[in-house]
Amino acid sequence: MSAASTPISQAEPAPAIALGLRANWRQFWLLVLVNAFVGAMVGMERTVLPLLGQAEFGLASKSAALSFIATFGVVKAATNLFAGRLSDIYGRKHVLLAGWLFALPVPFLVIWAPSWSWIVFANVLLGLNQGLAWSTTVIMKMDLVGPEQRGLAMGLNEFAGYLAVALAALGTGYLAQAYGLRPEPFYLGIACAAAGLAISLLFVRETRHHVALEAGDHAELSMREIFARVSWRDPALSSASQAGMVNNLNDGLAWGLFPLFFAAAGLDVAQIGILSFTYPAVWGLLQLWTGALSDRWGRKRLIAGGMLVQGGALAAIALVRGFWPWAGAAALLGAGTAMVYPTLLAAIGDVAHPRWRASAVGVYRLWRDSGYAVGALLAGALADLFGMAWSIGAVALLTFASGLLVAVRMPETLRSR
Repeated sequence: MSAASTPISQAEPAPAIALGLRANWRQFWLLVLVNAFVGAMVGMERTVLPLLGQAEFGLASKSAALSFIATFGVVKAATNLFAGRLSDIYGRKHVLLAGWLFALPVPFLVIWAPSWSWIVFANVLLGLNQGLAWSTTVIMKMDLVGPEQRGLAMGLNEFAGYLAVALAALGTGYLAQAYGLRPEPFYLGIACAAAGLAISLLFVRETRHHVALEAGDHAELSMREIFARVSWRDPALSSASQAGMVNNLNDGLAWGLFPLFFAAAGLDVAQIGILSFTYPAVWGLLQLWTGALSDRWGRKRLIAGGMLVQGGALAAIALVRGFWPWAGAAALLGAGTAMVYPTLLAAIGDVAHPRWRASAVGVYRLWRDSGYAVGALLAGALADLFGMAWSIGAVALLTFASGLLVAVRMPETLRSR
């Protein structure tokens, strides 16, 4: 069996391996940078692509306009499941590089697309990129830091990814306002895909030996057992999975429907770009604190509270009118998401043993990112039937219910191991 395909349980420990952020700071911050490029690949679409569907491809139906997000969500969710398992078998770096290879054609397909089907196919590849590359950077950071700073590590990872989403959304909005909806806004994606692949190939190192150091002796679990634990059997893991799904349902709504909602109210592309920037920017920045805060306060309160804050923010977006009220509500939505997002990943890491943690993260991210598809389909159907404001309000109620379910069912996980 080759070294690339040697399971962790059979791998020889590498010399001079230590756990912790300080001991591994060079590789950790390099992975933070890599995840920023991963996030920018999604951010380049958030302002421009829904508007492109209406302006250049004549998509009048909201369900049709949001079809690219549904495709992205299904592919990313399924890829997450395999990414965790493949990284356990073949190594983290191999999976990361594969993710970047899928990213390279995406901006070119969007630039040259003669029909909407090209856009949908581009988002199949983008889903593969995000499922492989983002999942792997999460897993590698967990490998490096060990159990003591897991919340901080996840906060830094998601901070980099979603701040990059925000900056890319803002930048493409201004480029679209100045030059048109394509091709100029998508040149950013070409640069990010090339840089992410080069850095991952030349400088990122394998982290499976850190898992062997942390894990000690522990029996492997079958994928079937891991899937059952994360999906319904374990109250902590399954509560995190449902909250993650609803969280990304909200994000799918924000990605696909918000630009159309704001445009229908008379905002221009630059203003829509600012609103598309505000929500993930607040989300990204606050994760610098919320992830570390969960290491001290615990996971459950931040997750339940964050879901309730998100529900209130969505209700406000549906009810208020005007750029500044929407900007305030978008910031509140970002704050609620920041409370939830890194904390959910840290909770999975608390409960899952290092031997099967990568696979557990994959199952969690399967459920979480299926929320993109559910959100796009649900929001599009409700918007076509009842209007966009009613669609946003319905998702707000669903988010409140998710937060209450966490409060009732999920145990605290911080000291579970």
